[in-house]
Amino acid sequence: MPLPAITSILHRISGIALFFGAVFMMYALGLSLESEAGFQETITMFEESIFAKLIAWGLLSALAYHSVVGVKHLFMDAGHFEELESGMLAAKAALVISGVLIVLAGVWVW
Repeated sequence: MPLPAITSILHRISGIALFFGAVFMMYALGLSLESEAGFQETITMFEESIFAKLIAWGLLSALAYHSVVGVKHLFMDAGHFEELESGMLAAKAALVISGVLIVLAGVWVW
């Protein structure tokens, strides 16, 4: 399977992950807005829970990848990167940029 097809499939998977991950983030937002105690509980959850950090990092990673590849798809809709060679180069660039952003998100969360 060519690399552009893999990046496209992963783009769809990251969109699904963002959709379902929004449930967790809406819970955290609701808890933080509920009261001052809820806000402190949310802060504690993200500072002390490995599971919460893992979910946050996963969602940030999915968001970074989905955004970068989404921009690549916008360029493709405008008629760029449609040839085999340029499409392969764009897919590689999207993976590298996403990888850097995912590592930076991991440093920020952990």
